[in-house]
Amino acid sequence: MKPTQLDLDLRLAKDPDRNSKHGGRSFYFFDIDDNVLHLSTPIYIFHRQTGEELALGTAKFAQIQHLLGKPGEYEDFRVDTDDLNGSFRRFRDNKKKRGRPQFFVEDVAAALARPDYLWKGPSWDCFYYAVYNARPVSLITARGHHPDTIKQGISLLVKEGFLPAEPNYLDVFPVSNSAVRRGLGDRGKRLSTAVLKKKAIIKCVGSAMKKYGPSSMHRFGMSDDDPANIALIIEAVRILKKRHPLNSFYVIHTDRTPFTKEEILAGEEDLPREDICPDQLELF
Repeated sequence: MKPTQLDLDLRLAKDPDRNSKHGGRSFYFFDIDDNVLHLSTPIYIFHRQTGEELALGTAKFAQIQHLLGKPGEYEDFRVDTDDLNGSFRRFRDNKKKRGRPQFFVEDVAAALARPDYLWKGPSWDCFYYAVYNARPVSLITARGHHPDTIKQGISLLVKEGFLPAEPNYLDVFPVSNSAVRRGLGDRGKRLSTAVLKKKAIIKCVGSAMKKYGPSSMHRFGMSDDDPANIALIIEAVRILKKRHPLNSFYVIHTDRTPFTKEEILAGEEDLPREDICPDQLELF
């Protein structure tokens, strides 16, 4: 029998939102790859002369992408941004797969066939906690799938018993998706993933205030594993803190163990980082 987390539901009482009596909600924003889930989706880099392609995992690509085109092992390799045949083709929906599961759904299914300790990312317990307690959740990912494709992949986690219910979605932003890019003001496809994530976070907080009403008791947290993304996430959160000075904003760094939680203030000085045990359920 496949391992599930549903037995946890029998032991874990529903946790009321700490500020609900005062009209506040806790909002959880998650990156997906190597944060909530470890998936085997390959990224391809191409030899400049021969066209040979080399498949890399997401963690490996994150380690070596700054070495592409520079003297050394990856000097002759480059990234191809073509959605259909390029480096990130499995991070995009494929029109030829209409009526069949898209790559993201396939990759989630493949992950679930493996032991769960191999595919659960550092923020999995926080994600589970948020879903279990029906906290408003936003997924902000570098992927370029349609938002519905992302939801279909997450639905597999529900179907297979690893999540107790569908997330209480606030927003889903696969920021490399062409339509999502345009919605974030990037019609020319010129902005980096980190900048797009920054814009998406600002949009998500706007959605939260609109859907749940403005409240100084709302709390917001974003977890990500990429230091480059985290740097711009912090910039976004500083902007938001200036707009909403009474609200609390946190950035959770999952690129290290133990990962850390940092409260972001409007000025340059943030509160000291707090080490978090990776298996704890509470995000805040």
